[in-house]
Amino acid sequence: MNKISVNPGRKLSVLGLVLSLGALPLLLGVTGCASGSHYGQHSGERPSDQDTSARVRVALASDTQYKYGGVGVQTSRGTVELTGFVNSRDQKNRASDLARNVSGVREIANYITVQESVN
Repeated sequence: MNKISVNPGRKLSVLGLVLSLGALPLLLGVTGCASGSHYGQHSGERPSDQDTSARVRVALASDTQYKYGGVGVQTSRGTVELTGFVNSRDQKNRASDLARNVSGVREIANYITVQESVN
């Protein structure tokens, strides 16, 4: 029976190659997940909901026609929800119009209640 000798240096380099090739799919899979969201948008493309809410609040506060102190603003995935109380139907509609013109707003859910004035 013949004895075959194996070069230990060569054996180590083959093992390194096998391990490297085996780790490659794992490495690509991990970095591929971090490249963007499953909605097809990269971070920074769409304004954050908190920023959108803040811009809507500024737009309402800057209005010279009406005061919106009793109106709350929440944003989820670009949908702005307006809540609270105003004095007229026109004021409620204007709140929607102001919010709609803010960047980052995709939809408006206007749940503002018009208070009936007691005269």
